[in-house]
Amino acid sequence: MINVLCNGKKYKIAEKMTAYDFIKNELKIKDKSVIACKAFNEVKTLNFEIDRDLELELLDTTTSDGNRIYVRGITFVLTKAFEELFPGKRFLVNYAIGHAIYCESPDMKIKAKDVEEIKERMTAIVEKNMPFEKKVLTLVEASHLYQKHGKEDKIGLLDNRMKTHVSMYYCGKTFNYFYGAMPISTGYVKYFNVVKYREGLLLEYPRRFTPQKIDKFKDSKKLYETFAEYENIHRILGIENLVGLNKQIREGNGGNIIRICEALHEKKIAKIADEIASDRRRKLILIAGPSSSGKTTFAQRLGIQLQVNGIRVVTLSMDNYFVNRVDTPKDENGNYNFECLEALDLKLFNEQLTELLEGKEVELPTYDFTDGKRKYLGNKAKLGADEVLVVEGIHGLNEKLTASIPREKKYKIYISALTTLNIDDCNRITTTDTRILRRIVRDYLFRGHNPQSTFKMWESVRKGEEKYIFPFQEEADAMFNSSMVYEISALKPYAEALLATVDYNSPEFSEAKRLYELLSYFMPIDVAQIPNTSILREFLGGGVFYR
Repeated sequence: MINVLCNGKKYKIAEKMTAYDFIKNELKIKDKSVIACKAFNEVKTLNFEIDRDLELELLDTTTSDGNRIYVRGITFVLTKAFEELFPGKRFLVNYAIGHAIYCESPDMKIKAKDVEEIKERMTAIVEKNMPFEKKVLTLVEASHLYQKHGKEDKIGLLDNRMKTHVSMYYCGKTFNYFYGAMPISTGYVKYFNVVKYREGLLLEYPRRFTPQKIDKFKDSKKLYETFAEYENIHRILGIENLVGLNKQIREGNGGNIIRICEALHEKKIAKIADEIASDRRRKLILIAGPSSSGKTTFAQRLGIQLQVNGIRVVTLSMDNYFVNRVDTPKDENGNYNFECLEALDLKLFNEQLTELLEGKEVELPTYDFTDGKRKYLGNKAKLGADEVLVVEGIHGLNEKLTASIPREKKYKIYISALTTLNIDDCNRITTTDTRILRRIVRDYLFRGHNPQSTFKMWESVRKGEEKYIFPFQEEADAMFNSSMVYEISALKPYAEALLATVDYNSPEFSEAKRLYELLSYFMPIDVAQIPNTSILREFLGGGVFYR
């Protein structure tokens, strides 16, 4: 007998069986709500064979792993539909805009009628419930297969592989490598939409917590333009994807890539400072962005560029405007919710902003985090004619935060590490993965947290971003992309060493393993060439603005 612990209940099965059969026959779950599973703290497909005692965790699309698998599966369906309709044409899965992925073809302009045909073909593929079959190939076999079918974007990836084999997924005659586990069949990814957008299309998929619903798409024009700008620069550098980056590093051009990326950042920061200076009514600068975006260094570098324009900076910490802890709202679990807007004393904050912008002197509060109370310690501030207030915080883009201040006096900046580098044509590197790698390294170097602690906090951090930051990003007057095409290569040796410490018995092991596998594709870059003013120094150390 094999003992299986699942959903807190013990099961005994007489013989080995797949996770799919266990879910169907033992748990009596007949629908396709469970898309994968975890065993021994590793993500497994439903074809995983239960042949020993274990604890089985079910993954539906409300879990982060399940959601990633869903997106991976529907992306495969999309690429298969495109390949069948437009054989020989290249198809690029680019970057996420909201809960949709922007895709395009460098070989053709995708028209509205093309999108309708693609959607119809995808629907037919899903309805056929075609299996995703995993086949293990040697590196030589994989290379020959890629060459035969003209998949040049993938051949170069094999050069940096430490493993001797590659797992390939097939769906009918279509094959592809996808970084991570897949659903076992196309019938598991039936909720999607495809719409015409710009020069390509958008693949829409459900949010994690509404797995059977496609939200109405909200266009993010500024976000798209920021992504497109950086994508074009990378192409000019000859870095269309990870193969291009590794090639440049291997040929000794890493230093030049670093210098160009840093020059681009400086140029963008200077442009933002010039725009602020062009209208002296702008006295309140609000900076917001998700965790590990580099807000601290950005604010410091912006301050320098403003000084070049004859403007001095006065910073105001929103942390000092928390309500007393006893008055702090609580979340659904009964814990204090320090991230919601109501955790701040908006009345006091707006009163003092108004007085400062009118040139009056105010006594600023200081929040005692030990006592959970606001105190006044004699800290006073007054804004001069040549000074602006800079406020950094997650609610900076929300107009409710500074409702008493006229809009023309405010300049809002959204900052995030918007990753445009892809592994290959079909495998994206998400902005979220870039940020968690940054945070893992920073948390260890400067906050004394191991990777497990960072992973445990990340879910809560992401929920706060989804609720309080992302819905307001288009309110920004300027968007700053803090990512650099070389940065994961720079983070690689630090992050790999830390991820390797995550014990395989830890619930966080599967996520550590996933990120470790991602890093394996990257060539390391010489971090000594990164200047001490770089945003990346906020995470690696050695910066003049941080610590």
